[in-house]
Amino acid sequence: MSLDNHQLAKVILEMLGGASNIEAYTHCMTRLRVTVKDDSIVKKADIRKLEGVLGLVEEETLQIIIGPGKVNKVTEEFGKLIDESGGINLENRAAQRKSELKEKNATPFKLLLRRIASIFIPLIPALVASGLITGVTKAAVQAKWLPADSQIAILLTVIGSGLFAYLGILVGINAAKEFGGSPALGGLAGILVINPAVADIKLFGEALLPGRGGLIGVLLAAIFMAVLEKRIRKFVPQSLDIIITPTVTVLITGIITYVVFMPIGGLISDGITKGLLGVLEVGGVVAGFVLGATFLPLVITGLHQGLTPVHLELINSIGDDPLLPILAMGGAGQVGAAFAIYIKTKKKRLKRAIGGALPSGLLGIGEPLIFGVTLPLGRPFLTACLGAGIGGAFQAHFHIATVAVGVSGLPLTFLVHAHQILLYLLGLVVAYAAGFVCTYFFGFNDEMAREFE
Repeated sequence: MSLDNHQLAKVILEMLGGASNIEAYTHCMTRLRVTVKDDSIVKKADIRKLEGVLGLVEEETLQIIIGPGKVNKVTEEFGKLIDESGGINLENRAAQRKSELKEKNATPFKLLLRRIASIFIPLIPALVASGLITGVTKAAVQAKWLPADSQIAILLTVIGSGLFAYLGILVGINAAKEFGGSPALGGLAGILVINPAVADIKLFGEALLPGRGGLIGVLLAAIFMAVLEKRIRKFVPQSLDIIITPTVTVLITGIITYVVFMPIGGLISDGITKGLLGVLEVGGVVAGFVLGATFLPLVITGLHQGLTPVHLELINSIGDDPLLPILAMGGAGQVGAAFAIYIKTKKKRLKRAIGGALPSGLLGIGEPLIFGVTLPLGRPFLTACLGAGIGGAFQAHFHIATVAVGVSGLPLTFLVHAHQILLYLLGLVVAYAAGFVCTYFFGFNDEMAREFE
C-alpha cells in the first residue's frame, strides 16, 4: 500500500528516531537532508525499503531520496510533525555538526565543495526558471519567431535575465548564512563586487572593472565578511554592537575586496575558464567521454551542485557553457540503462520503480533512477556511466554549449544555442542508445534484482 505525503513523513520520522533525534533538516530538488543527534538509532535499512523512498545517502547529513516535487510536500509534512512535537532543540547544534564532520573524516576539499553546494542549492529553482525563460526567448529570437525589438521579447528578456544580473547579491546572502554571518552583510558583499560605480575607482593607476572576479570574488568577500563580523563582535560592547560591528566589518571588507578579492577572484575565474576550455580543446572527444562518464559518481555524493559557480563563470566569461551539455549526458546514460532493465526484467516491483523514475530522468532529474534502480543493482550503474561517456564525447566533438544554467535532459534543449538544438538532441539519443546497449548486453540480468522480489 502506497503512503501519502503525511504518512510517508511520519514513518520516516519514526525510523529516524523521532523528533527528539532531529537536529536540523532541509531539502533540495530530490532529497530530504536530515542531521540527527544519534546515528545509531536510525533504521537505515528500513528507510531504504520504504515505498516512496528511492534511496539513502550517508554523508555529513542523511540524505533521503524522495524525488522532485514530492520531496517538497513530504518535507512540509515532516516539519509539521516536528513542530507538533515541540520543534528542534537548537542547543549545541554547531558543536554537534562539527563532531559529526570530524567523525566522517571528510577532506577539507570535500567539505568546501559541500558548503559551496549548500550556498547554491537554494538558488536552483530561480536558476532553472530564469535559465529556461532566457533560453526559450533567445531561441525564439534566433529562429525569427519573435522580433528581437518586440515588446514581448524585451519583456521576457528582462524577466529571464534579472537573476543573472544580481545573482551576486543572493550568493552573498547564502554564503553569509552558511558561514555564520549576517545575511544582509553577505548581500552587501555581492553589491561591492557588481556595483557599476566601481568603474569610477582607480587603484594602482587602473580603473576597476565592475563584476571582476564574478561569483568567485563574491564568495571570497562574503565568507571573509562573515568571519570578520564574528571576530569583531567578540571585542565590541553589546550596547554598541549594532553600530560598530557592521560598520567596521563593511569598511574593512570593502577595501580588501577591491584591493585583493576582486583581482584574485578574476585570476581564479580566468584559470577555471581557460583550464576547462583547454582540456576540451586538447582532449576533444576523450575529455568529453571522461567528463561525461565520471559525473554520476559526483552526483551520488551530492557534490555536483558545487559545480554551479563554474557553469556561471563560464557563461560570464565566454558567453556560453560547453561543460553543462557534456555533464548532462550522465542522466541520459541512466535513462538508457533503465529502459534496458525495464525490457529485460520480469520483476514487477523493479518495473514499477523504473516507471515511476523514468519521467524525472527524461526531464533531467537523474537521482531517482540512480538511487532507486541502477546503483542498488550495481553493474547497471557502470554501464550507464559508459553510455554517459559516449554521449559526452559526442557533445564535446560538436562543441555544444548552453546560454544559461538549468536542468539537464530534455529541458536543456531550450538553453542550447538555437543552431545546435538538433545536435544536442542527437547527442541525447546517442547517450540513451549507448546506455541501453551497454546495459542490455553486458550490465544486467534478473539475478541481480533479488531485492526487488
